Amino acid sequence: MSRINYSFFKAHFAELLERYSGKYVVIKDEAVIGAYESFDEAYLVTTKKEELGTFIIQQCVEISDDNTASFMSNNVMFAQV
Repeated sequence: MSRINYSFFKAHFAELLERYSGKYVVIKDEAVIGAYESFDEAYLVTTKKEELGTFIIQQCVEISDDNTASFMSNNVMFAQV
């Protein structure tokens, strides 16, 4: 599921960046279910109602290959900028 949600994020990055620039978006089932000012807020609010491993949290910022690292697990996927 994480790969599908991350693929959604990449495919819709331009429109997500325009709408949520600088925010942390929560994506589940190929849809944005929340947008927050900080990663901690996104995580704390979302884990109260969603099961770990069913969503991803991504920050909407301009990225380049020079400043991007991706980490994957069965539970959560992060992209650090």
